[in-house]
Amino acid sequence: MPELPEVETVRRGLASRLQSFVIHDIDVLRDRAVASPGGPHALCLGLQGQKVGHWSRRGKYLMAQLHEPQTGTCNGVWGVHLRMTGQFQWHPTQTDPCRHTRVRLWNEQGHELRFVDMRSFGEMWFVPQNVPIDSVITGLHRLGPEPFSEEFNATYLQQKLRGSTRTIKAALLDQAVVAGAGNIYADESLFASGIAPHRKAGELRLAELERLCISLVHVLEISIGAGGTTFSDFRDLEGVNGNYGGQASVYRRTGQPCLVCGNPIERKRLGGRSSHWCSECQS
Repeated sequence: MPELPEVETVRRGLASRLQSFVIHDIDVLRDRAVASPGGPHALCLGLQGQKVGHWSRRGKYLMAQLHEPQTGTCNGVWGVHLRMTGQFQWHPTQTDPCRHTRVRLWNEQGHELRFVDMRSFGEMWFVPQNVPIDSVITGLHRLGPEPFSEEFNATYLQQKLRGSTRTIKAALLDQAVVAGAGNIYADESLFASGIAPHRKAGELRLAELERLCISLVHVLEISIGAGGTTFSDFRDLEGVNGNYGGQASVYRRTGQPCLVCGNPIERKRLGGRSSHWCSECQS
């Protein structure tokens, strides 16, 4: 599943590519891709004729402001979640869609933005103007603070995790604890902070949580700069995946020597997810 760096890479690509993009036509090829009330019909009515404005990201959700092209009046929000395999493709010339194409959007010049999703878990929403966004995109209610926000710090984590017996790896994957982190960057940030993934979250000291916060932000910043990871089905608008995979310290390096101490990287399933760590460098 795309994590925060991949979603942020997509956001930047959409913001750059869709400047002055007015949705002339839209075609929903799979109804389940639309999660908002009214289904595909309401989505098409809401988006058609609108100019795509500013793109924002909240956790792994993407949201674009919609404007009336002539007056600039805001007419609602277009929301997207890529889920496991969703991706946007930009097609400046006419091409036949693949069988995993779910939604197609064109401007008047015939340029196409295509949403492709092999697993079909990705979702779109249209939120009318003056309707609270989180009343339609209800998953926003459950999100914790962004890793880059002032609210995400060691004191917050200590309070949030107090008394918790679940592993710190499981806590990092909980979007209600921190928005946007996933399996790859949880493993990488735990390695960078020297914390074993199977440690009980409620037993970590404030100094350890401070290292973890700093490490998570640093790892995410590096991956955003690399355009995301090569470890998933993620592709940006131009069909390119990221370069962070070549910089990973532990993720998917089972049995290979630790880059710090040379100890073999270990792998174990924790809470149904694979975890990678160095038993020498992390305790």
